[in-house]
Amino acid sequence: MNNIPANFEFINLYESARQPGTVHCQNTALVRYYQKYLFQKLVSVFDFDGLPDTWAKNYFKYVLFGYGYVIILNTERYGVIPQQGGLSGYNIFYQPRFATIANPLLPGLERPEIGVDCEVIKLQPDYSSPLDIVTTFADLLALCCESAGVNLLNSKLSYVFAAGNKTQAESFKKMYDQIASGQPAVFIDKDLFNEDGSRNWDVFFQNLKNNYVTGDILNDMAKIENQYNTMIGIPNANTEKRERLITDEVNSNNAETSSLVSLWLTTMREDIERVNALFGLDLNVTYKFKGGVEDETSAGLSSDAVSL
Repeated sequence: MNNIPANFEFINLYESARQPGTVHCQNTALVRYYQKYLFQKLVSVFDFDGLPDTWAKNYFKYVLFGYGYVIILNTERYGVIPQQGGLSGYNIFYQPRFATIANPLLPGLERPEIGVDCEVIKLQPDYSSPLDIVTTFADLLALCCESAGVNLLNSKLSYVFAAGNKTQAESFKKMYDQIASGQPAVFIDKDLFNEDGSRNWDVFFQNLKNNYVTGDILNDMAKIENQYNTMIGIPNANTEKRERLITDEVNSNNAETSSLVSLWLTTMREDIERVNALFGLDLNVTYKFKGGVEDETSAGLSSDAVSL
């Protein structure tokens, strides 16, 4: 999971769930490319304003979306800052009570108590990361991309000649090179044919038109990415039917788009309010895309943006 923050608990859970029933790509550079690409799209869904100038905004968003939560605490040297860390000590409602910070530049930190010494901004109510969504769709896109590559490679194997000996094979090579170079006439040895004019060699012809499915695979990849966009809150019109969508179909897709966005936005709103109250900050978050949701009022979204 290159360049994507993931704790050992998530990695172990993800790897253990890969077998035996689900088809996955190998952990290749292609899979890591799509993981990074999809993770960056996920991070782009919301804009955060009011962050102190001393904060590294990319770090804040990276930790929040990668680990599922970010800890906000006050330090003697750096002031109020965001940090990645662990959670422990659950209360009667199984909510964490303490944070654990393992940053070597912040030595001597006791376990800060949540709500007293620090606060936690989480993306989902269960503190989990959305990386399972990212990795699932990265696998699907990588599988499609690999299939398209194999199909393109196979499309180059139009003719295969079965020669009786090495001399015949060399004759076929020269003949094909001459044809491929565009020569108007090609001369071959008559020994390649029997006395009755029939050929004494075999040729395998691959029907490229019937076996070429790269276009279909690329269309499937677009559908998969649209499904991912819908899941993470990026408005899109699912154009699978290839004709103009009616209003009800667009609205139905927008309703799906708003569901997770509404959950994430509500969860972050509640936590940010506590952070602002504890540390006197003025943080807020906005949904980046105008429109694109089925009922922005019921989803807690305004037509312009959502300000927390």
